[in-house]
Amino acid sequence: MHAPSSNRYTAVAILLHWAIAGLILFMIWLGWNMEDNEARFQLHKSIGIAILFLSVARVTWRWLNPPPPLPDDMTPWEKRLSHGVHVGFYALMIALPLLGWLLVSTSKFQVSTVLFGTVSWPHLPFTEGLRGGVVHEVTEFLHSKGAWVLIVLLGLHVAGAIKHEVAAEQGVFKRMIPGLFGRAHSPAPARGYVTAFGAAVLLFAVIAAVPLMKSSPSSPAGPGTTGAVPAEAGNWEIDPATSEIAFSGMYQGKPFSGTFSRWDANVLFDPDNLESSAVEVEVYPGTASTGTKLYDDTLQGGEWFDTNTFPVVKVSLINFAASAEGGYRAEASLLVKEKAVNVPFDFSLIIEGDTATFEGTTTLSRAGLNLGQQSDPGGDWVADKVTVTVKGTATRKE
Repeated sequence: MHAPSSNRYTAVAILLHWAIAGLILFMIWLGWNMEDNEARFQLHKSIGIAILFLSVARVTWRWLNPPPPLPDDMTPWEKRLSHGVHVGFYALMIALPLLGWLLVSTSKFQVSTVLFGTVSWPHLPFTEGLRGGVVHEVTEFLHSKGAWVLIVLLGLHVAGAIKHEVAAEQGVFKRMIPGLFGRAHSPAPARGYVTAFGAAVLLFAVIAAVPLMKSSPSSPAGPGTTGAVPAEAGNWEIDPATSEIAFSGMYQGKPFSGTFSRWDANVLFDPDNLESSAVEVEVYPGTASTGTKLYDDTLQGGEWFDTNTFPVVKVSLINFAASAEGGYRAEASLLVKEKAVNVPFDFSLIIEGDTATFEGTTTLSRAGLNLGQQSDPGGDWVADKVTVTVKGTATRKE
């Protein structure tokens, strides 16, 4: 025997219905109010992905737990229209987030996606050759027009619900109100909790794991060995616990700063023999940390440091000379993504016995290093000039 049908949706269906509805309404407002606002743009992407996976769970749940039948006093054309609106809704609730994901993946700007400031989200695979082309333009058109179709369907859905509540028909709105009405008509027993939510959670986890699997190759242990200063020739050992390489600049008129947590240096320096002095440094840009995950992920991206292809930035200090201010100046040669740049590096140095304390600074040009030149070549978002500061202590080798 089949269980008697109910005129109530299950509690899970009701919860998913109102959660998705609230997110969609907020997304409509957000889509009209996020221009030139990075935080809202990231939130728009985050909520879109949330809607996608809630919709996967909702469709699966609906398949396992069919909804109650429409009221008998609805005409056939009303039932067909109601069914069509629901099918359109479910299609768009999945298609629009996917189109948005494709839109971001094929954009020439390649802005990283970090869901709710916490979870790194990858671009769709196999989209590298589609960036900024016709696929992106078509996707942008479909995403924009699809949002308007969703708004029209939303209007029809609300109008239909109101019509059936005020007309001489069986109301349908009360079937979707959580707990307040219809307690005398409890929904049929629900099933498929693990299937509906497990599938959505598993799919989310698999995709979210992609950035972790694509992390930069592990850096080799031990001091850097770029060649100019053999390891055995170095006469100073830098203390990593008291030393750092930091960077700072301006983003949208506000200062930002960060550090590289992994770098190696081989130092040959003698204040009495500056001509023979040299320093070799290997910096691992994949360890850049600004305190904001979105910035950290973006720095690792292809148009910035491209850490998957170029895991190491090499720096050589040569041509040391004493400066008039009592410090020193050297020529810093940087190799970033096979782009070589030479800049002056000024630093102070105090040697007391076998301990040296140093602090230096230089200014770099993003344009000169080919960093962020697709999305922000004019420095409209991130200022072109970035200051790099090096400080710490070193101990003389025996």
